[in-house]
Amino acid sequence: MEVPLSKPWITDLERKTILASLNTPNLTDGPKLRKFESIVAKKTKSHHALGVSNGTSALHLSLVGLGIGHNDEVITPDMTFIATVNAVILSGATPVLADIDESLNISAESIGKKITRKTKAIIPVHFAGLACNMNKIMSIAKKNKLHVIEDSAHAFGAYYKKKHVGTFGDAGCFSFYPTKNITTIEGGMIITDSQKLAARVMTLRNHGLNRNLIQRNKTTKPWDYDTIEPGYNYRLDEVRSALGLAQLSRLDEISSKRIQAAKYYNSKLNGIKGIEIVNYEKVKEHVYHLYIIRIKEDFGVSRNKVHQMLFKKGIRTTVHYKPIHMFSNFKKNGLKDSDFPVSVKMYNECLTLPLFPTITRKQQDFVVNNIRKLSSGNIS
Repeated sequence: MEVPLSKPWITDLERKTILASLNTPNLTDGPKLRKFESIVAKKTKSHHALGVSNGTSALHLSLVGLGIGHNDEVITPDMTFIATVNAVILSGATPVLADIDESLNISAESIGKKITRKTKAIIPVHFAGLACNMNKIMSIAKKNKLHVIEDSAHAFGAYYKKKHVGTFGDAGCFSFYPTKNITTIEGGMIITDSQKLAARVMTLRNHGLNRNLIQRNKTTKPWDYDTIEPGYNYRLDEVRSALGLAQLSRLDEISSKRIQAAKYYNSKLNGIKGIEIVNYEKVKEHVYHLYIIRIKEDFGVSRNKVHQMLFKKGIRTTVHYKPIHMFSNFKKNGLKDSDFPVSVKMYNECLTLPLFPTITRKQQDFVVNNIRKLSSGNIS
């Protein structure tokens, strides 16, 4: 039996919606995008939602839109996908890495230790679909007059204290990559309550122009536009926006199936010696972009060995993520494992199991039974 790590759930509704979108005269930055943005804003209770080309561009635009750049420092977690820190580098600022806690989210204590006079912002990452402790993070930000940009790439549909993630800081950034809880294939979204930031992002995502194509075509001189500042080609097209609308209409169903699959894993894996379910007690707060376990020493088989043996059985697993400080681009800064003890420990122990809305109980049983065999010493 083959069990993929992740699989997007695309139905006839999405296919029909995509085909219909091809009939629009504006194939990019048009009415489908406006509707997609409107529904996301309503869903998250944000004043503004702005569709962009991907989650990385959402982070980049938020940073530039807030005026963060050269000689500024931005605190990010050490345990995140490289896109989080790449966006900081692209803005001209310097990423400063903080350790995480055992929830896999950024440690508020570590944030406090990393703040300098150059610090301008914090980017907390809501890891795997579980919200960070935004009360503590916002308290630190307010005390130190720092911007907060929430990397919510893993967490569309997640809440903290009954507020949608992405609504606590200056901006929230989502990714709709194929592995995410809803997908537009490639695509992203920024939410914000700031009219000033929203207006600047709208300009920046479209080459720095003061009017988009629809606005220009309503005039007698569509070529007569102005460039306010250098910008980027970070627009979201109508086809992907249409796909996003169809996925949004099924969000409750998609989320429910992910959560039910996670609960099933919990019921089957809980109690296996040496297996610890990450955030086991927080299932009600989790939207499960990822399902992660820890392979502890008393399991008797190393994490890497578990991965290899499951791979031989056709079960795809992986590790989220290799800590940022371990990459060549950051080693040259003199960063050491000892600077990030929790990040390193979790990296050495964590394993991401297959999870997607259409995973079957038969597939999950196959995963769990093979893990049980490894625990009993049967690793053939």
